Amino acid sequence: MAIKINAGNPDSWNEDTKESVLQYNTWFLEFAPETYQNARVICIDSVSDLFDKSDDLKSINPALLLKNPALMTTLRMLCAPPIARDRLAGLAGVSSSRVKNMEEGKLPVRKRDQEAFVGRELPSMLSVINRLLDRELMPWLDNGDNPEDTNLLVAKSVVADRLCGSTSDPIIRNAQETRQLKVIADYLDAKGYSYLEYSSVDAFNMPHGTYAYHKNVSMFKNARDASDGMVNTPIDVVIMPLDKYATRPMLVECKSAGDFANTNKRRKEEDTKVTQLRATYGDDIVLYLFLCGYFDSTYLGYEAANHMDWIWEHRVEDFEKAGI
Repeated sequence: MAIKINAGNPDSWNEDTKESVLQYNTWFLEFAPETYQNARVICIDSVSDLFDKSDDLKSINPALLLKNPALMTTLRMLCAPPIARDRLAGLAGVSSSRVKNMEEGKLPVRKRDQEAFVGRELPSMLSVINRLLDRELMPWLDNGDNPEDTNLLVAKSVVADRLCGSTSDPIIRNAQETRQLKVIADYLDAKGYSYLEYSSVDAFNMPHGTYAYHKNVSMFKNARDASDGMVNTPIDVVIMPLDKYATRPMLVECKSAGDFANTNKRRKEEDTKVTQLRATYGDDIVLYLFLCGYFDSTYLGYEAANHMDWIWEHRVEDFEKAGI
């Protein structure tokens, strides 16, 4: 039976939450402004590129997107309201993956897909965007005049801010995960662990005293048995203890949150993962969470009841309680 680290200490949850919120807010105030400014510079360049290539938005047509598919990201921000990738896909009747591929600069390769893309999908997406264009922001599109410099500057600035808002949050999330991984690595390195670079080594066969990031762990696909096959699910950090008698690695998921609402929305994916793990490897296996930010007693109680435990980033030494 795994030793409980924090799941069994509800009396300390509220105080730990306060410390974790303070830690997240301190990091955010130091990191977010610079991140936003850097992202805004990139976004302004992207918006200017779209305006230049489309004759100040007067030539938004299939030829433009066939030559520059990645412009679709910025085009979505021209709408009122700005539309998310999935919303555009739904309104246009195309797959989300098609929009995603375009925004990554990819076009269909197979001839049949190309024909569908050029003949139906791309015109449908452009029709949605044209219908939702923020014409108050870009009045020259209706009056046929050449835009004044002031109008262009305002439009570019507004669209760049919209684009920046949609891209800065993922940048901040990725930076937070990178930081959390480094905190764990610094702790493990100081304890004599070493990073395992070979992805081919199975998580349960890793050498003692090693750790790996985003390691695939094989689990029952249906969370009951092997009748529907297995699925490889990545775990943020997998740690094989130094103890030579240890037979199982410690499985850790990094979690950070900038508000209390979003934490409860993400519980389902964690529940699914731990259910699959327990069905595959037995009821005594534990999924550990490495937490920083807004995780209140409601969230913690739910996770504790669902066979999860956690280590607070502000008290990383709690890994010792798990023999790490």
